[in-house]
Amino acid sequence: MDDTLTDLLATGERAAFHGRPTAGIAPLQRGVELAHSHGRDAEATAAAWLLGVCLSASGRFGSAMLVLEPLAVSSPEEPDRRLFASLAAATLASVSRQLGRHAEGRAIDNRALELAGDAAEARFDALLGLAADAVGLDDVSAADAALADAVAITDGRSDWWRQRVRLDWVRAEIALLREHPDEAVLRATAAIVGAEAAGAPRHVAKGLLFLGVSQVQAGDFEEAVTSLRRSATLAESLGAVPLVWPARAVLGALVASAYPAEGAAALASARHVVRQIADDLPGPFAADWLARPDIAALLED
Repeated sequence: MDDTLTDLLATGERAAFHGRPTAGIAPLQRGVELAHSHGRDAEATAAAWLLGVCLSASGRFGSAMLVLEPLAVSSPEEPDRRLFASLAAATLASVSRQLGRHAEGRAIDNRALELAGDAAEARFDALLGLAADAVGLDDVSAADAALADAVAITDGRSDWWRQRVRLDWVRAEIALLREHPDEAVLRATAAIVGAEAAGAPRHVAKGLLFLGVSQVQAGDFEEAVTSLRRSATLAESLGAVPLVWPARAVLGALVASAYPAEGAAALASARHVVRQIADDLPGPFAADWLARPDIAALLED
């Protein structure tokens, strides 16, 4: 049983961070069941967190919430279980942000920070999440403060590729909020380089999305088209649905005049994906998602 459970967790982790997230769903579901059936609560919590990562990275936000919410509200005493409960809460907060619910995300990230205790990895995820929440709430000073706290945790941890890539994503977001697109381009480029070195294609696709959006703000439209095409194509190949719709939506708007057929196809793809996301959400969440101003505008075009 130990070898089987270890293999299931390893398969799920590879899928979550180095492959197709959908490929990790079935193994991790089996891992949760197996760990629970043998009283291995820490492994069950770890598998559930990874399952939530794979589900959310696949755009199955409603399913991810069902897995992650029980962990986020729990208060386990064992250090290993608290670590993964904190990571699960931070992932749940990320789901909230992707749905446009940044205030809810901030509350959940504060819960993640409470659960983290002294666990560096969990504290990092919670703090970086708080920085991203603040960006969504246009609170630059709070974003700077949380980012600085997250950066401090990475000192001396050269092996933390995921954390360093995500730092550059948020740095790019803050630069865009400050209307410093050239800095955002540099940060997004650094994120791409780090993700490529780690063999993390989903993280590469997200870095390319940030790069494309930054290039749009900088007025480098030809470069933005190239970046967004790469981001969308890579995300589609991975089934990383949450990255597909923004990449295709911005790309469609950019190329609509010069390449009308490509523009129409890109926008159609973006609309399909946002409806696909809605299909996995509970009723009120789906309604709010479809009514979100940017989503509603996309669907009306």
